[in-house]
This record gives sequence, structure tokens and C-alpha cells, in this order.
Amino acid sequence: MRKSIISMILFVGLFFSLPARAADIELQNDVPDRYVVVPGDTLWGIASRFLKDPWLWPQIWDLNREQVKDPHKIYPGDVIVLEKTPNGSRLRLASEIAVIKLSPKVRAEKSGVTAIPSIPAAAIEPFLRRPLVIEKNDLANAPLVLGTSDNRVILNTGDIVYVRGLSKDKGSAWQFFRPGKALTDPDDGQILGYEAIYLADAKVEKFADISAVSIIRSVEEILKGDRLVPTPATAFNNYAPHAPDKVIKGRIISVYGGVTEIGRGSIVALSKGARDGLAAGNVLAVYRKSQTLSPERETVQLPDERTGLVFVFQVFEKVAYALVMQSMQPIKVLDAVQTP
Repeated sequence: MRKSIISMILFVGLFFSLPARAADIELQNDVPDRYVVVPGDTLWGIASRFLKDPWLWPQIWDLNREQVKDPHKIYPGDVIVLEKTPNGSRLRLASEIAVIKLSPKVRAEKSGVTAIPSIPAAAIEPFLRRPLVIEKNDLANAPLVLGTSDNRVILNTGDIVYVRGLSKDKGSAWQFFRPGKALTDPDDGQILGYEAIYLADAKVEKFADISAVSIIRSVEEILKGDRLVPTPATAFNNYAPHAPDKVIKGRIISVYGGVTEIGRGSIVALSKGARDGLAAGNVLAVYRKSQTLSPERETVQLPDERTGLVFVFQVFEKVAYALVMQSMQPIKVLDAVQTP
């Protein structure tokens, strides 16, 4: 009896009904009937196993929010089952549990097991702890790097630097920054903000009118005149990939690291933000705009060609940052992004 209980799979009532247009959602050609979640999986990766368009995940996982407090709590060991119904296919989540004491309508939590993330968390977590976009003069009054006791010009990890203007009530964890280039909307020329170039993490060793600060980890050399900001406490949020609620049309306006060609895993800045209806978790398709010369030597605008997908993970008022999830061809700055 014990063996049968341990091996029992309890279908916990998480039935995910497809919307009216669910029949239009294309399954993969080699879609499995069931899949067991393993460590290292992501929502995006699992959705890609079942769907040709992974961002349509929420449309087939219409969770009952009264029964499940967190719709993203999918754990290693969970079983995802693909079922055929008179109205098409649907997915159902099953959970193996050792002892059944709960109502069949309540999801059992798994202690000591980490839920899988929506996308690879390590790819974006460093960027969530940095103010990537600032207003023009945001750093003008920030604490200022004065230099070192031996007057070295270039500073790196392990160095002690002296800084004016540090506030003790903001804690001892700070970051070095330098004002970067303006982020401009290529369609109307509007300045959307300014990049804040992250340089290093810092720890205050001694607060004073001129404070002593140690450089913990640097990614670029630090110079006299650079500025410091408190390290934000932003953590990774597990947003399920989904299409925006409205039509979004924008451009890629910058790529982190300054390269010209962009591929899977790159971080890009977009010309749309919260004011345009963009939200963390949104997936946008990337389209290349290209031209050619006709036989009559006239410039002809070719139809836009889809080249990839990006996942929005951090949204500011006028700008957003996204991780490139798919790249069928090299992506470039000024390529278009829009609701898929």
C-alpha cells in the first residue's frame, strides 16, 4: 500500500484550458506526451519543447489563481502532460507526492526544492542590480572619486580609493559608474535617457568627510571623477514569458558591451518602456529592415524579415532592457522589435 501511495501521481486540479483561438497555437512536430522537469530547466525551455511559439505559454497555462498562489512554481520532478481533448490539446501539471493529506484542489509545496526560473537567471541577474538608465544630470551630485594616496590614475580590483560625499545611512555597499551615451529614439530623435556605465562594486571601509572605499570587483578601470551610487536590492523576478497586452513597435537602440552584431544571450536596450505599455516578461519579435537596388537603380524597401526573439527583463519609463532568446540571423542595432 505504501509503495502505491509513494508512486501515486496526484493531478492537482491545474487544468489549463485553451482560449478560443487555441487551435491556432502550433505544437512542435516531435512534441512529447509527457515531460519530467529537471534541474536547470526554464519555463522558456519547457515551452519550447511543446510550442513553436514559446511566448504563447500563458495561453495554455491559464492557472486558477485562487488555488495556486504563485503560477510560476514549477519544480524539478513535476510532470507536464499533453492531453488530447475534443477542443484540441491542453497541458496539465502533475505532481508526485509521498503522502496525500491535502484536498485534490490544493497544490502541495516542495520544501527544499527551488522552482525553475522563467529564463536563465544568471544571464540577467547582474543587470538587475544596476541602474542602467539615468537622466542627464543624475550622477552630477553623486559621491565623487577623488583618487588614491599614491596618486595613481587607473584603479582596479583591490585598490583603496577615496571618495567625497558618501552617506552612511545608505549602507556600505556601493557601485562605481560613469555617465554614458545618450539613448535616442531613431524614429523621432527624442532622447530617452542616458546609459549608466557600470564599472565596479565597492565596499566602504570607513565613513568620513572623505571616505575610504575598497574596490571589490571591477569590470572596467576606474578613474578620478567617476561616481558612486548605492547598490540596489533588486532581485530576480520570475516572470512567465508572454506577449505584450497591446501592440508595441520599437527599435533596438543599444547593445550592452558596444558590439555591432547581436546574438543569443546578448543584452539590448529598446526604444520603448513602461509608458508605452511594455512590462517585464514581455516577449518581442525582432525584424530586420533592409533595402535593395532595383534594376532601375531605385532604392526599394524590402519586407521586414523576422530574425529573433527578445525577453524583456527590466523596464524603465522610456527604455527597456531585454535578453536575446532566439537569433536566426545576426541582429543589429536599429532592427525593429514588435509584438509577435
